[in-house]
Amino acid sequence: MKLSGIVITCILSFLLFASAFAQDATQDNVWKALASVEYKITEDEYGELYVPEFSEKAQELEGKVVTVPGYIIPFEGLFKPEHVIVSSLPIASCFFCGSGGPETVMEVFLKDPVDYTEEMVAFRGKLKLNDDDYEQLMYILEDAELVGPVGN
Repeated sequence: MKLSGIVITCILSFLLFASAFAQDATQDNVWKALASVEYKITEDEYGELYVPEFSEKAQELEGKVVTVPGYIIPFEGLFKPEHVIVSSLPIASCFFCGSGGPETVMEVFLKDPVDYTEEMVAFRGKLKLNDDDYEQLMYILEDAELVGPVGN
């Protein structure tokens, strides 16, 4: 009887560990999942619009709490410590300054303000996919918090 209790405890421990590992593995690949986006071209009164068509992997992450590493983009005069844009690429390569595409940036709405840093940081929040509000980026992290620097 005692042996079966130990076996059951070991199995439950393994399942909990495997579940936590699987969640972390998914979160490590957030940018990879978001990179696989295609666009449908439509038109409105202003011209062509590129409407994102999110991959199945990206859709699986929508509404889930994810951790996203990246670099805060310092828009001069527009930096708001509670609403930042984070890039998966360093500033020289980001969507706004370099060769990255729109799938490499994300709006982050923070619970608490943050200070700007040039270092890579990580944010945790609920992921929202945006394919209809053209005033915002296509990836949005809501109710986010800074979880610290990355790679220090």
